[in-house]
Amino acid sequence: MELANTLSQDGESRRGVLAHLERLETQVSRCRKKLEEPQGAQAVESALGTRIHELRRLRDKLRAEVKQHQARVKPSTTNVEPDQTLEITEQEILKRKRENVKAILQAYRFTGISGKLTSRGVCVCIGTAFEGDLLDSYFVDLVMQKPPQIHHHSIPVFIPLEEIAAKYLQTNIQHFLFTLCEYLNAYSGRKYQADRLQSDFAAFLAGPLQRNSLCNLLSFTYKAEPEGQSFPFCARLLYKDLTTTLPTDVTVTYQGTDALSTTREEQRAAHENLFFTKPLHQVFTSFASKGDKLDMSLVS
Repeated sequence: MELANTLSQDGESRRGVLAHLERLETQVSRCRKKLEEPQGAQAVESALGTRIHELRRLRDKLRAEVKQHQARVKPSTTNVEPDQTLEITEQEILKRKRENVKAILQAYRFTGISGKLTSRGVCVCIGTAFEGDLLDSYFVDLVMQKPPQIHHHSIPVFIPLEEIAAKYLQTNIQHFLFTLCEYLNAYSGRKYQADRLQSDFAAFLAGPLQRNSLCNLLSFTYKAEPEGQSFPFCARLLYKDLTTTLPTDVTVTYQGTDALSTTREEQRAAHENLFFTKPLHQVFTSFASKGDKLDMSLVS
């Protein structure tokens, strides 16, 4: 009995020692982990510090390279005076303007506008035409400076060249050329009609054709039939818009002494409408082909 009690007491004592050892091991393990955690943090901190140091070294290296590059570039720019820099800029602007004008001329080569580059700028030639007939040509020599200027030209004095240039030349060379072309083509077209009337239909005229230099005011007396004995009509054509070839105001009066009959009034009104809507030579072509029995398709 005593032996059994002794064995029982030894077993309990052994289990108590083992439990105590386990508790000690657990505490040691916890303490070890606590000791290891600061070491891990220190290792991370050390690695980050190394990386920061490397990045700062690279930053300083790049700054030094930038300063060296600026030091090399600075002498070349300091040698250029402010006036020279401004001159270079203006030269670039004028070069671009010349290239722009060249492109415009290439785009307009089928419209009668052509030209060539000169040492000063560009010389533009404007060829006029009416109903497929080539007429007179005019030139404008432009100096591509700042601002652009007209050096020489052959534009008639009654064309408002200075007004057109003041409005468009400094801001839009393309619009300047287009507007000038409109004026010249319209003038050539009006002159062409007046010349055709005098040369091809002189038999219809009862007197001289009166016209001004712009050919925007025409006045003439004509007979409806070239060999008829009827009293003539008197026509006055005014072209207020200098860019058109058809009149804006037309007045046709009958020069007879007798009272104006209904037939004559209808004839006068038909003539007036024709002058409004058709070129002069086409109107008199109708008179000649119809013997003054008007082609009403022309009137409509």
